[in-house]
Amino acid sequence: MSLSKRISIAENTCRRNFSTQDIRSNSGRIQCRYIHWLVLVLIAMNRAAAAMSTQKKGALIFLHGLGDTPAGWSSLEQTLPSMRPKLQDIAYVFPPAPTIPISINGGRAMPGWFDLYDWPIAVGSQDDPEGLQRSVSMVQNAVKKLNEQGIPSSKIVVGGFSQGGAVSLLYCYQQKEQSLAGCAALSAWLTLPDQLAVSAKAKSTPLFWGHGRMDDKVLFDQQAFGIAKLEEQGIKVDGKAYNMGHSSHPQEMEDLADFLEECLFPDGAESASEL
Repeated sequence: MSLSKRISIAENTCRRNFSTQDIRSNSGRIQCRYIHWLVLVLIAMNRAAAAMSTQKKGALIFLHGLGDTPAGWSSLEQTLPSMRPKLQDIAYVFPPAPTIPISINGGRAMPGWFDLYDWPIAVGSQDDPEGLQRSVSMVQNAVKKLNEQGIPSSKIVVGGFSQGGAVSLLYCYQQKEQSLAGCAALSAWLTLPDQLAVSAKAKSTPLFWGHGRMDDKVLFDQQAFGIAKLEEQGIKVDGKAYNMGHSSHPQEMEDLADFLEECLFPDGAESASEL
């Protein structure tokens, strides 16, 4: 019997007791108070069950690119579930980058995860280790907040576009204590490649890497270079190339949705929307 049905029966019983002379007796008052308490308990149970049914089954943390804001990618929260309905049952987190001076912008400040010294960004471009580690710490804080909300790291995918993707790669594959559900790098590049040392736990984090063949900002060669380095470390990589520049592509979104569903709902695990 459902909770709502039990509540209805209890309330009707109490109403009937109020209509009889028994309610004037002490036993009648005790009975009705008990029924009233039972109704409150059942209502609380019903609310708890509803809260559990809406508990997020996983999460995507997605970092925007240089000069952008979270609003630039927040549409993923609608786009991805429209492609794969299970993805409506995950949390979407879009952290904002700090506003910092950017060298390739003449030192003028703009939203950025770390400084850039070369443009376009080719294999061997100079990195900003301090800025990268600062942003990795910001991602770590976002993961911890999700953990506190009941979402384990094993159910979290970290990804991003361009600079955001570069930070995501560094965060996911320098992990020492935990593995993530997945990593998604869109038009990104592998920073600090000479320091790459993937731990045993991080090796179990699969990677989706999408990149444009005509990318003139983060050059297409970066994808092949980064994938080769990561595969040498034992990372399972799903690399896809698209006929586009430094942007996104409808097929890339489809492929990303497939990757997220596979990472967060393996073996056909049910989402709340299917229960």
